[in-house]
Amino acid sequence: MSATRTTSRRRASPREESGFARGFGVFAEALLTGVWIALAALPLLTLPAAFAAGAAHLRRVLAHEVATWREFTADLRAAARRGWLVGVAGWAAAWLLHADLVVVRAGLPGGPFAGTVGVLAMLGLLAAGLRAAVCWRPGASWRALLRAAARRTVRDPAGSLLLICGLAVVPVSAWFAAPLAAPALGVVAAGALAVERRRPAG
Repeated sequence: MSATRTTSRRRASPREESGFARGFGVFAEALLTGVWIALAALPLLTLPAAFAAGAAHLRRVLAHEVATWREFTADLRAAARRGWLVGVAGWAAAWLLHADLVVVRAGLPGGPFAGTVGVLAMLGLLAAGLRAAVCWRPGASWRALLRAAARRTVRDPAGSLLLICGLAVVPVSAWFAAPLAAPALGVVAAGALAVERRRPAG
């Protein structure tokens, strides 16, 4: 009798098992989505569109809709029609930050202040860009998405900090082992979705 009770206590209920299976399935799908995002972002300018397509894929998974490579590529093509301009703007901002840091290293007056402002501005742009990408829908205007994302970045500093910390996971993963950076992108996309979903409740 005691053995039977012990066995029944250790056995999870069907609801608990299905919940665990769903959670693990979403996590595994996020890792796979990260690989897709990495492949789609190889041209570099398509990085915002790749994140947008990845987030759309994860939304379908969470909604139990059809979510395959075909839907991902269709979203990627739609997001890249204007999203490549966002990619250009992002790399231009990165170049300006690099130039700003060169001024800091040169020891010019006001260099440290300019460097601090530049780094903070770049972090804000990264958070806003990620917010805009995960909120993208087919037919949405990237300009409108970025304006709204910039406002949320300022009004939700806690969420913005979570996004920056999530982005930091990617280079850290690459430092441990370069192939880990790809699935980490999917985790970042899933985290950004969670940040955006928690916003209305906050």
